[in-house]
Amino acid sequence: MAGKNARSIIQFVVLLGIGILLIWLSVKQVAPQKDNIYEAFKNANYFWIFAGMAISFMSHFLRAYRWNHLLKPLGYKVNLANATCYVLVGYFANYGIPRMGEVTRCTLAARYDKVPFEAGFGTVITERIVDFFLFLLIFVLTLAFQFSELIGLANELIFDKVGALVAGLGKSPVKMLLLVGGAFALIAVFFLLRKKFSALLKGKLGGILKGMAEGIGSIRKMEKPLQFILLSLLIWACYFYSLYVCFFALDGTSHLGQKECLTLLLFGTFGVIFSPGGLGAYPAIVGGILLYTFHIDTASSFALPWLSWTSQFVLIVVLGIISLIFLPVYNRNRHVVSQTAS
Repeated sequence: MAGKNARSIIQFVVLLGIGILLIWLSVKQVAPQKDNIYEAFKNANYFWIFAGMAISFMSHFLRAYRWNHLLKPLGYKVNLANATCYVLVGYFANYGIPRMGEVTRCTLAARYDKVPFEAGFGTVITERIVDFFLFLLIFVLTLAFQFSELIGLANELIFDKVGALVAGLGKSPVKMLLLVGGAFALIAVFFLLRKKFSALLKGKLGGILKGMAEGIGSIRKMEKPLQFILLSLLIWACYFYSLYVCFFALDGTSHLGQKECLTLLLFGTFGVIFSPGGLGAYPAIVGGILLYTFHIDTASSFALPWLSWTSQFVLIVVLGIISLIFLPVYNRNRHVVSQTAS
């Protein structure tokens, strides 16, 4: 247990450090535009930022409501007010240690609603599997509607640089020999370890893939599977529109449409995964796409992702703290009422 805690702390410190580094690099890059950036923040229409926060809160409420669809087949039910607080506290915990939110949510459910931790955690894993497939759907839609922009981004960030690297290697026989030798070494390692790779596919990795399939299959056992799917789509629709309405907060981004929002949602999600709560990574990725792909001015490209990220951060921190205060008070009153009724 101590070793696991140490790994979690090290992971948090590393990811936090990367997030802070990305913030420093972003600020350094736009330093010459500091006056324009200040004006962008000052003149932003914060009505749309608060609208985005309200839509984001709805996504958390829907996630809490959806949770009971997974718990019911197992014979458990979570009070909706409690479930909403569990979700909010879970997201709050993720700003501290990544993926701690799932553990926190299930721990609170076990304490206040008597849902066994193992059962609750299994349903949360199923949620993540469903979210993963919906994320793949976002990827497909983005590819369909923003294909030319994504190809341009891939050319700029990957293929052009790889081409320049290969051209440089062609001028240096020694580097070319090292590259070819390294490729052959990797092929040899794979050939020598092919049995271990095969065992891995049949072992832990195979178990994970099987678990994902079982998690998706469990949806068919629900009384209302279509309602569960609809709620899942609505949650991601809230993610989408909580970002989309923020476009209208700045003159420089107010002309962007839903296709552009799909791209930003897709890559912004990677930023949230990459560092605690997306600190540094989310604004850097979204800002870079706004600047280099959609050719938005520097001030707006910097301001929009920071307005969006900060508003979500404030929402989770404030509601997470309120939920931590609310839960023991509310559930003490529930306990008193149940005792009186009996």
